[in-house]
Amino acid sequence: MRSPMNPIILIISGPPGAGKTTVARRLAETWDGLAVHVPTDAFYSAILSGYIAPWLTESHAQNVTVTQAIAAAAAAYAAGGYAVLLDGVVGPWFLGHYREAVARAGADLQYVVLRPDRDTAVARARDRQEMPLTDYPAGLFERFGNLGPFESHAIDTTGLGVGAVADLLRKGLADHRFRLDPPISGIA
Repeated sequence: MRSPMNPIILIISGPPGAGKTTVARRLAETWDGLAVHVPTDAFYSAILSGYIAPWLTESHAQNVTVTQAIAAAAAAYAAGGYAVLLDGVVGPWFLGHYREAVARAGADLQYVVLRPDRDTAVARARDRQEMPLTDYPAGLFERFGNLGPFESHAIDTTGLGVGAVADLLRKGLADHRFRLDPPISGIA
């Protein structure tokens, strides 16, 4: 049964190894109603020719295209009545693309940044079963160190298990802590 309320898109972001995919999957599996997990890594891994590592400066045009595709997919699910739990390395510098797509779908956009300490993130990224990251990208962790106006959207996940993080996200959603205002003009 579809909810009569506005659908939600929750972007779960943070540096590699923050626990985004695990938490997003858990939330989608335990959501009260229709829910879908959208892992942004799937959109990047679909590029079979000409792929550029997304943290490299020369990947900007690729990242804009992929971000627009992800945002359109998330908006389509939301328009169909699904809660969308989207995980990926989505810095505030790309939120404009999501805001525009989500506004067209009439969905409620939420944004949270999972931010464990650096050693924890590097170890998790290196040791994970799927797509281990043996060479942690220089400077990427630090880009999430100061989120400016989005600092209140950050959660320190150091030492927390998936259940505890999921509970913090549920509470933050209930309190509207992670809600983003309607679209702003201009795109990063």
